Amino acid sequence: MNNRPSWQQYFMRMAFLASTRSTCLRRAVGAALVRDNQILSTGYNGSPKSSPHCKDVGCLREQLKVPSGEKHELCRGVHAEQNAIIQAAINGSSTRNAVMYCTHQPCSICAKMIINAEIRQVFIANTYPDELCLELFREADIELILLDPDTGNQKRIV
Repeated sequence: MNNRPSWQQYFMRMAFLASTRSTCLRRAVGAALVRDNQILSTGYNGSPKSSPHCKDVGCLREQLKVPSGEKHELCRGVHAEQNAIIQAAINGSSTRNAVMYCTHQPCSICAKMIINAEIRQVFIANTYPDELCLELFREADIELILLDPDTGNQKRIV
């Protein structure tokens, strides 16, 4: 019996591993940015470098009872997708035609960054209530695929 994961399962598991570094109080998110089956970078959600973590100072979104998918600008954290794109840039790796694996569906702010970074495909393990992300991906012809990391089953969302 072959227990070897598919490439998609392998990279999604890397995104979940990255999420274990998250310092967000609401949701631990991880991302892996890949091209030609090689990891370019990873990211997780947390405060900017040298800033206190939400686990240390609290969550403004929680305090204000902001629902998921709304008012992303109130979060002090940098999202996993943003950090993966930033790390690729810092290390001089082009994101053009890359594939992103993310534990959760990107928000609309991250969707805009993904589009401008010329990432062509995004695999997610969990959906997120942000319809604008879906609309932006449709307009930019970015594939969004729901992936079950255990079975490898896939369902195209966009």
